[in-house]
Amino acid sequence: MTQATEIVEAVTDQTEQFWDLVLGVWNTSFLGTSVGYGILAVLAVLLGLLVRGVMARWVISLFLRMTRKTKTTIDDAIAEALAEPLKLVPVIIGVFIALNILGLDGPASAGERIVQSLIAVALFWVLHNAVKPAIGSMNALQNALTPVMVDWMMKFFRILFVVIGAAAVLEVWDIPVGPIIAGMGLLGVAVGLGAQDLFKNLIAGLLILAEKRFLPGEWIKVDGVVEGTVERINFRSTLVRRFDKGPVYVPNSKLADNAVTNFSRMTHRRIAWYIGVEYKTTSEQLREIRDRVLDYIHKNDDFAQPPEVTTFMRVDSFGPSSIDFRLYCFTKTTNWTDWLEIKEQLAFEIKAIVEGAGTSFAFPSQTLYIDDGSEAFMPPSSKKPESKARQKSQPADPRGEDGDG
Repeated sequence: MTQATEIVEAVTDQTEQFWDLVLGVWNTSFLGTSVGYGILAVLAVLLGLLVRGVMARWVISLFLRMTRKTKTTIDDAIAEALAEPLKLVPVIIGVFIALNILGLDGPASAGERIVQSLIAVALFWVLHNAVKPAIGSMNALQNALTPVMVDWMMKFFRILFVVIGAAAVLEVWDIPVGPIIAGMGLLGVAVGLGAQDLFKNLIAGLLILAEKRFLPGEWIKVDGVVEGTVERINFRSTLVRRFDKGPVYVPNSKLADNAVTNFSRMTHRRIAWYIGVEYKTTSEQLREIRDRVLDYIHKNDDFAQPPEVTTFMRVDSFGPSSIDFRLYCFTKTTNWTDWLEIKEQLAFEIKAIVEGAGTSFAFPSQTLYIDDGSEAFMPPSSKKPESKARQKSQPADPRGEDGDG
Protein backbone atom coordinates (compact mmCIF):
# COMPACT_ATOMS: atom_id res chain seq x y z
CA MET A 1 0.00 0.00 0.00
CA THR A 2 2.88 2.28 0.84
CA GLN A 3 4.58 1.52 -2.47
CA ALA A 4 1.39 2.32 -4.44
CA THR A 5 1.06 5.60 -2.59
CA GLU A 6 4.60 6.50 -3.45
CA ILE A 7 3.98 5.75 -7.15
CA VAL A 8 0.86 7.93 -7.19
CA GLU A 9 2.67 10.77 -5.49
CA ALA A 10 5.55 10.47 -7.96
CA VAL A 11 3.19 10.58 -10.98
CA THR A 12 1.39 13.52 -9.45
CA ASP A 13 4.62 15.41 -8.92
CA GLN A 14 5.73 14.73 -12.51
CA THR A 15 2.37 15.80 -13.82
CA GLU A 16 2.54 19.02 -11.87
CA GLN A 17 6.05 19.64 -13.12
CA PHE A 18 4.93 19.04 -16.73
CA TRP A 19 1.96 21.32 -16.28
CA ASP A 20 4.23 24.00 -14.84
CA LEU A 21 6.35 23.71 -17.98
CA VAL A 22 3.25 24.01 -20.14
CA LEU A 23 2.10 27.04 -18.20
CA GLY A 24 5.54 28.52 -18.47
CA VAL A 25 5.44 28.19 -22.24
CA TRP A 26 1.82 29.31 -22.31
CA ASN A 27 2.63 32.46 -20.37
CA THR A 28 5.79 33.19 -22.30
CA SER A 29 5.62 36.74 -23.55
CA PHE A 30 6.09 37.44 -27.26
CA LEU A 31 5.93 41.07 -28.30
CA GLY A 32 4.22 41.83 -25.01
CA THR A 33 1.51 39.19 -25.43
CA SER A 34 1.18 35.73 -23.92
CA VAL A 35 1.82 32.93 -26.43
CA GLY A 36 -1.18 31.03 -25.10
CA TYR A 37 -3.52 33.94 -25.58
CA GLY A 38 -2.06 34.39 -29.05
CA ILE A 39 -2.91 30.77 -29.86
CA LEU A 40 -6.45 31.24 -28.56
CA ALA A 41 -6.79 34.40 -30.63
CA VAL A 42 -5.68 32.57 -33.76
CA LEU A 43 -8.12 29.75 -33.00
CA ALA A 44 -10.94 32.30 -32.60
CA VAL A 45 -10.20 33.78 -36.03
CA LEU A 46 -9.94 30.29 -37.58
CA LEU A 47 -13.27 29.39 -35.97
CA GLY A 48 -14.80 32.49 -37.50
CA LEU A 49 -13.50 31.47 -40.93
CA LEU A 50 -14.87 27.95 -40.39
CA VAL A 51 -18.28 29.31 -39.46
CA ARG A 52 -18.10 31.56 -42.53
CA GLY A 53 -17.60 28.51 -44.73
CA VAL A 54 -20.47 26.68 -43.06
CA MET A 55 -22.70 29.74 -43.43
CA ALA A 56 -21.78 30.10 -47.09
CA ARG A 57 -22.41 26.44 -47.80
CA TRP A 58 -25.53 25.76 -45.75
CA VAL A 59 -27.23 28.76 -44.15
CA ILE A 60 -27.09 31.21 -47.06
CA SER A 61 -27.78 28.46 -49.61
CA LEU A 62 -30.86 27.45 -47.62
CA PHE A 63 -31.97 31.08 -47.44
CA LEU A 64 -31.57 31.50 -51.21
CA ARG A 65 -33.57 28.33 -51.88
CA MET A 66 -36.37 29.58 -49.63
CA THR A 67 -36.58 32.93 -51.43
CA ARG A 68 -36.67 31.27 -54.84
CA LYS A 69 -39.84 29.44 -53.82
CA THR A 70 -41.76 32.70 -53.39
CA LYS A 71 -43.66 34.35 -56.24
CA THR A 72 -41.88 37.69 -56.00
CA THR A 73 -38.36 38.26 -57.29
CA ILE A 74 -37.39 41.16 -55.04
CA ASP A 75 -36.55 38.84 -52.13
CA ASP A 76 -34.36 36.75 -54.45
CA ALA A 77 -32.42 39.83 -55.50
CA ILE A 78 -32.01 41.04 -51.91
CA ALA A 79 -30.86 37.59 -50.76
CA GLU A 80 -28.24 37.42 -53.50
CA ALA A 81 -27.11 40.97 -52.69
CA LEU A 82 -26.69 40.20 -48.99
CA ALA A 83 -25.08 36.79 -49.41
CA GLU A 84 -21.45 37.94 -49.71
CA PRO A 85 -21.54 40.67 -46.99
CA LEU A 86 -23.19 38.26 -44.52
CA LYS A 87 -20.25 35.89 -44.92
CA LEU A 88 -18.08 38.58 -43.33
CA VAL A 89 -20.09 38.61 -40.06
CA PRO A 90 -18.53 35.41 -38.52
CA VAL A 91 -15.08 36.72 -39.38
CA ILE A 92 -15.81 40.03 -37.61
CA ILE A 93 -17.03 38.14 -34.54
CA GLY A 94 -13.93 35.95 -34.60
CA VAL A 95 -11.65 38.98 -34.84
CA PHE A 96 -13.55 40.67 -31.99
CA ILE A 97 -13.12 37.62 -29.72
CA ALA A 98 -9.44 37.36 -30.66
CA LEU A 99 -8.84 41.00 -29.76
CA ASN A 100 -10.63 40.51 -26.43
CA ILE A 101 -8.38 37.55 -25.66
CA LEU A 102 -5.31 39.62 -26.48
CA GLY A 103 -6.59 42.53 -24.41
CA LEU A 104 -6.62 44.91 -27.38
CA ASP A 105 -10.26 45.86 -27.09
CA GLY A 106 -9.91 49.02 -25.01
CA PRO A 107 -11.54 52.32 -26.02
CA ALA A 108 -9.82 53.98 -28.98
CA SER A 109 -7.44 51.05 -29.23
CA ALA A 110 -6.20 49.60 -32.50
CA GLY A 111 -8.25 46.44 -31.92
CA GLU A 112 -11.47 48.36 -31.46
CA ARG A 113 -10.77 50.40 -34.59
CA ILE A 114 -10.11 47.23 -36.60
CA VAL A 115 -13.50 45.82 -35.57
CA GLN A 116 -15.24 49.13 -36.28
CA SER A 117 -13.59 49.27 -39.71
CA LEU A 118 -14.74 45.75 -40.53
CA ILE A 119 -18.27 46.60 -39.39
CA ALA A 120 -18.26 49.72 -41.60
CA VAL A 121 -17.02 47.69 -44.57
CA ALA A 122 -19.75 45.07 -44.06
CA LEU A 123 -22.48 47.72 -43.63
CA PHE A 124 -21.63 49.73 -46.72
CA TRP A 125 -21.03 46.53 -48.69
CA VAL A 126 -24.63 45.59 -47.91
CA LEU A 127 -25.84 49.03 -49.00
CA HIS A 128 -23.75 48.86 -52.19
CA ASN A 129 -25.20 45.48 -53.17
CA ALA A 130 -28.76 46.41 -52.15
CA VAL A 131 -28.93 49.33 -54.61
CA LYS A 132 -29.83 47.22 -57.63
CA PRO A 133 -32.73 45.23 -56.09
CA ALA A 134 -34.01 48.32 -54.27
CA ILE A 135 -34.19 50.46 -57.41
CA GLY A 136 -35.38 47.51 -59.49
CA SER A 137 -38.38 47.11 -57.20
CA MET A 138 -39.56 50.70 -57.74
CA ASN A 139 -42.05 50.28 -60.57
CA ALA A 140 -42.91 53.98 -60.67
CA LEU A 141 -39.26 54.85 -61.14
CA GLN A 142 -38.87 52.22 -63.84
CA ASN A 143 -41.82 53.69 -65.75
CA ALA A 144 -40.68 57.30 -65.38
CA LEU A 145 -37.07 56.79 -66.45
CA THR A 146 -35.39 54.94 -69.28
CA PRO A 147 -33.47 51.73 -68.52
CA VAL A 148 -30.19 53.52 -69.20
CA MET A 149 -31.02 56.32 -66.74
CA VAL A 150 -31.92 53.72 -64.13
CA ASP A 151 -28.60 51.98 -64.78
CA TRP A 152 -26.73 55.27 -64.39
CA MET A 153 -28.59 55.92 -61.12
CA MET A 154 -27.55 52.51 -59.81
CA LYS A 155 -23.93 53.22 -60.68
CA PHE A 156 -24.11 56.62 -58.98
CA PHE A 157 -25.46 55.25 -55.69
CA ARG A 158 -22.98 52.38 -55.70
CA ILE A 159 -20.08 54.78 -56.12
CA LEU A 160 -21.61 57.04 -53.45
CA PHE A 161 -21.78 54.23 -50.89
CA VAL A 162 -18.19 53.22 -51.66
CA VAL A 163 -17.01 56.79 -51.09
CA ILE A 164 -19.03 57.19 -47.88
CA GLY A 165 -17.80 53.81 -46.63
CA ALA A 166 -14.19 54.79 -47.26
CA ALA A 167 -14.78 58.09 -45.44
CA ALA A 168 -16.31 56.22 -42.48
CA VAL A 169 -13.26 53.94 -42.21
CA LEU A 170 -10.95 56.97 -42.32
CA GLU A 171 -12.97 58.65 -39.55
CA VAL A 172 -12.62 55.53 -37.41
CA TRP A 173 -8.84 55.92 -37.60
CA ASP A 174 -9.06 59.66 -36.82
CA ILE A 175 -7.94 60.60 -40.33
CA PRO A 176 -9.66 63.93 -41.22
CA VAL A 177 -11.71 63.62 -44.38
CA GLY A 178 -12.21 67.36 -44.95
CA PRO A 179 -8.65 68.17 -46.04
CA ILE A 180 -8.67 65.13 -48.31
CA ILE A 181 -11.89 66.30 -49.96
CA ALA A 182 -10.48 69.82 -50.30
CA GLY A 183 -7.33 68.44 -51.88
CA MET A 184 -9.38 66.31 -54.23
CA GLY A 185 -11.40 69.42 -55.11
CA LEU A 186 -8.28 71.30 -56.12
CA LEU A 187 -7.10 68.26 -58.04
CA GLY A 188 -10.52 68.06 -59.67
CA VAL A 189 -10.26 71.67 -60.84
CA ALA A 190 -6.85 71.00 -62.33
CA VAL A 191 -8.03 67.82 -63.99
CA GLY A 192 -11.24 69.50 -65.16
CA LEU A 193 -9.31 72.17 -67.04
CA GLY A 194 -7.53 69.47 -68.96
CA ALA A 195 -10.53 67.20 -69.33
CA GLN A 196 -13.16 69.51 -70.70
CA ASP A 197 -14.06 67.03 -73.42
CA LEU A 198 -14.73 64.39 -70.76
CA PHE A 199 -17.25 66.58 -68.95
CA LYS A 200 -18.71 67.72 -72.26
CA ASN A 201 -19.37 64.13 -73.23
CA LEU A 202 -20.75 63.36 -69.76
CA ILE A 203 -23.25 66.23 -70.01
CA ALA A 204 -24.09 65.19 -73.58
CA GLY A 205 -24.79 61.67 -72.33
CA LEU A 206 -27.18 63.05 -69.71
CA LEU A 207 -28.97 65.08 -72.39
CA ILE A 208 -29.28 62.00 -74.60
CA LEU A 209 -30.86 60.07 -71.74
CA ALA A 210 -33.13 62.96 -70.76
CA GLU A 211 -34.37 63.41 -74.34
CA LYS A 212 -34.63 59.64 -74.83
CA ARG A 213 -33.11 59.92 -78.30
CA PHE A 214 -32.27 56.23 -78.41
CA LEU A 215 -31.93 53.20 -76.18
CA PRO A 216 -29.75 50.08 -76.30
CA GLY A 217 -30.93 47.73 -79.01
CA GLU A 218 -32.20 50.47 -81.34
CA TRP A 219 -30.98 51.11 -84.90
CA ILE A 220 -29.70 54.66 -85.39
CA LYS A 221 -27.92 56.65 -88.08
CA VAL A 222 -25.85 59.79 -87.66
CA ASP A 223 -24.82 61.21 -91.04
CA GLY A 224 -21.07 61.16 -91.44
CA VAL A 225 -20.55 59.48 -88.06
CA VAL A 226 -22.03 56.00 -87.71
CA GLU A 227 -24.98 53.75 -88.50
CA GLY A 228 -25.76 50.62 -86.54
CA THR A 229 -27.33 49.19 -83.39
CA VAL A 230 -26.80 50.84 -80.00
CA GLU A 231 -25.32 48.39 -77.49
CA ARG A 232 -24.35 50.49 -74.49
CA ILE A 233 -24.51 54.15 -73.43
CA ASN A 234 -21.55 54.94 -71.19
CA PHE A 235 -20.61 58.10 -69.31
CA ARG A 236 -18.27 59.32 -72.04
CA SER A 237 -19.14 57.41 -75.20
CA THR A 238 -21.79 55.20 -76.75
CA LEU A 239 -21.02 51.79 -78.21
CA VAL A 240 -22.69 51.34 -81.61
CA ARG A 241 -22.37 48.01 -83.41
CA ARG A 242 -22.27 48.47 -87.18
CA PHE A 243 -24.03 46.00 -89.44
CA ASP A 244 -20.68 44.46 -90.35
CA LYS A 245 -20.40 43.67 -86.59
CA GLY A 246 -17.63 46.21 -86.07
CA PRO A 247 -17.90 48.14 -82.76
CA VAL A 248 -17.76 51.94 -82.92
CA TYR A 249 -17.24 54.01 -79.76
CA VAL A 250 -18.84 57.38 -80.52
CA PRO A 251 -18.30 60.35 -78.16
CA ASN A 252 -21.63 61.39 -76.68
CA SER A 253 -21.10 64.98 -77.84
CA LYS A 254 -21.29 63.88 -81.50
CA LEU A 255 -24.60 62.13 -80.82
CA ALA A 256 -25.99 65.14 -78.94
CA ASP A 257 -24.93 67.84 -81.40
CA ASN A 258 -25.77 66.05 -84.68
CA ALA A 259 -29.10 64.95 -86.09
CA VAL A 260 -29.84 61.34 -85.18
CA THR A 261 -32.23 59.15 -87.17
CA ASN A 262 -33.77 56.44 -85.02
CA PHE A 263 -35.03 53.81 -87.44
CA SER A 264 -36.23 51.52 -84.65
CA ARG A 265 -38.99 53.99 -83.81
CA MET A 266 -40.52 54.00 -87.28
CA THR A 267 -44.22 53.32 -87.18
CA HIS A 268 -44.10 51.72 -90.64
CA ARG A 269 -41.63 51.01 -93.43
CA ARG A 270 -42.08 52.68 -96.80
CA ILE A 271 -42.06 51.28 -100.33
CA ALA A 272 -41.60 53.97 -103.02
CA TRP A 273 -41.10 52.72 -106.58
CA TYR A 274 -41.15 54.04 -110.13
CA ILE A 275 -42.54 51.38 -112.49
CA GLY A 276 -42.08 51.93 -116.23
CA VAL A 277 -44.13 50.22 -118.94
CA GLU A 278 -43.80 50.38 -122.69
CA TYR A 279 -45.19 53.30 -124.70
CA LYS A 280 -47.41 50.97 -126.67
CA THR A 281 -49.42 50.32 -123.46
CA THR A 282 -52.99 51.58 -123.92
CA SER A 283 -54.94 53.73 -121.49
CA GLU A 284 -57.15 50.79 -120.58
CA GLN A 285 -54.08 48.69 -119.77
CA LEU A 286 -52.64 51.50 -117.61
CA ARG A 287 -55.88 51.73 -115.62
CA GLU A 288 -56.01 47.94 -115.22
CA ILE A 289 -52.45 47.79 -113.90
CA ARG A 290 -53.08 50.66 -111.47
CA ASP A 291 -56.37 49.27 -110.12
CA ARG A 292 -55.11 45.69 -109.70
CA VAL A 293 -51.93 46.75 -107.85
CA LEU A 294 -53.92 49.00 -105.49
CA ASP A 295 -56.46 46.21 -104.95
CA TYR A 296 -53.65 43.83 -103.97
CA ILE A 297 -52.25 46.32 -101.48
CA HIS A 298 -55.62 47.18 -99.92
CA LYS A 299 -56.54 43.53 -99.42
CA ASN A 300 -53.17 42.45 -98.03
CA ASP A 301 -52.88 42.57 -94.23
CA ASP A 302 -49.14 43.20 -94.47
CA PHE A 303 -49.75 46.77 -95.66
CA ALA A 304 -50.95 49.73 -93.60
CA GLN A 305 -54.08 51.40 -94.96
CA PRO A 306 -55.31 55.00 -95.28
CA PRO A 307 -55.95 57.25 -93.42
CA GLU A 308 -53.19 55.89 -91.19
CA VAL A 309 -50.71 56.23 -94.05
CA THR A 310 -50.66 57.58 -97.59
CA THR A 311 -51.12 54.98 -100.32
CA PHE A 312 -51.38 55.64 -104.04
CA MET A 313 -50.33 54.47 -107.50
CA ARG A 314 -50.59 56.98 -110.33
CA VAL A 315 -49.25 57.51 -113.83
CA ASP A 316 -46.54 59.98 -112.91
CA SER A 317 -44.57 60.90 -116.03
CA PHE A 318 -43.68 60.16 -119.63
CA GLY A 319 -40.06 59.13 -119.53
CA PRO A 320 -37.56 58.95 -122.40
CA SER A 321 -38.49 55.33 -123.08
CA SER A 322 -41.39 54.48 -120.74
CA ILE A 323 -44.65 55.54 -119.18
CA ASP A 324 -43.90 55.69 -115.46
CA PHE A 325 -46.13 54.76 -112.54
CA ARG A 326 -45.40 56.15 -109.08
CA LEU A 327 -46.17 53.58 -106.32
CA TYR A 328 -46.20 54.74 -102.70
CA CYS A 329 -47.24 52.55 -99.75
CA PHE A 330 -46.21 51.40 -96.26
CA THR A 331 -45.89 48.04 -94.56
CA LYS A 332 -47.09 47.42 -91.02
CA THR A 333 -43.86 45.75 -89.96
CA THR A 334 -40.68 47.70 -89.34
CA ASN A 335 -38.50 44.59 -89.24
CA TRP A 336 -36.03 44.78 -92.10
CA THR A 337 -36.09 41.10 -93.11
CA ASP A 338 -39.90 40.92 -92.97
CA TRP A 339 -40.10 44.13 -95.00
CA LEU A 340 -37.83 42.64 -97.68
CA GLU A 341 -40.04 39.57 -97.92
CA ILE A 342 -43.22 41.66 -98.28
CA LYS A 343 -41.55 43.85 -100.89
CA GLU A 344 -40.45 40.78 -102.82
CA GLN A 345 -44.00 39.39 -102.90
CA LEU A 346 -45.25 42.77 -104.11
CA ALA A 347 -42.68 42.73 -106.92
CA PHE A 348 -43.83 39.25 -108.01
CA GLU A 349 -47.45 40.41 -107.99
CA ILE A 350 -46.73 43.57 -110.02
CA LYS A 351 -44.86 41.55 -112.65
CA ALA A 352 -47.79 39.14 -112.97
CA ILE A 353 -50.27 42.04 -113.22
CA VAL A 354 -48.28 43.83 -115.94
CA GLU A 355 -47.91 40.65 -117.96
CA GLY A 356 -51.57 39.77 -117.39
CA ALA A 357 -52.60 43.16 -118.78
CA GLY A 358 -50.91 42.29 -122.07
CA THR A 359 -48.00 44.71 -121.89
CA SER A 360 -44.40 44.69 -120.71
CA PHE A 361 -41.95 46.66 -118.63
CA ALA A 362 -39.92 49.26 -120.45
CA PHE A 363 -36.17 49.57 -120.43
CA PRO A 364 -33.90 52.37 -121.71
CA SER A 365 -33.68 52.19 -125.52
CA GLN A 366 -33.00 54.30 -128.62
CA THR A 367 -34.55 54.12 -132.10
CA LEU A 368 -32.24 54.60 -135.09
CA TYR A 369 -33.87 55.63 -138.43
CA ILE A 370 -31.87 54.57 -141.52
CA ASP A 371 -32.21 56.33 -144.92
CA ASP A 372 -33.41 54.17 -147.85
CA GLY A 373 -30.50 55.32 -150.13
CA SER A 374 -32.34 57.72 -152.56
CA GLU A 375 -30.38 60.77 -153.82
CA ALA A 376 -31.56 64.35 -153.49
CA PHE A 377 -31.90 66.52 -156.70
CA MET A 378 -29.03 69.02 -157.11
CA PRO A 379 -29.51 71.87 -159.70
CA PRO A 380 -26.67 72.36 -162.23
CA SER A 381 -24.05 75.07 -161.65
CA SER A 382 -24.05 78.24 -163.86
CA LYS A 383 -20.32 77.82 -164.65
CA LYS A 384 -19.10 75.39 -167.26
CA PRO A 385 -17.88 72.37 -165.49
CA GLU A 386 -14.44 71.09 -166.18
CA SER A 387 -13.82 67.60 -167.25
CA LYS A 388 -13.92 64.95 -164.57
CA ALA A 389 -10.38 63.91 -165.40
CA ARG A 390 -9.09 67.41 -164.75
CA GLN A 391 -11.10 67.74 -161.57
CA LYS A 392 -9.52 64.61 -160.24
CA SER A 393 -5.93 65.45 -161.29
CA GLN A 394 -5.94 69.14 -160.21
CA PRO A 395 -7.32 69.75 -156.76
CA ALA A 396 -8.68 73.16 -155.88
CA ASP A 397 -6.12 75.83 -154.99
CA PRO A 398 -6.83 77.16 -151.51
CA ARG A 399 -5.65 80.64 -152.61
CA GLY A 400 -8.49 81.13 -155.11
CA GLU A 401 -9.13 80.90 -158.85
CA ASP A 402 -6.40 83.35 -159.94
CA GLY A 403 -3.79 81.79 -157.77
CA ASP A 404 -2.49 85.15 -156.54
CA GLY A 405 -3.94 84.95 -153.05
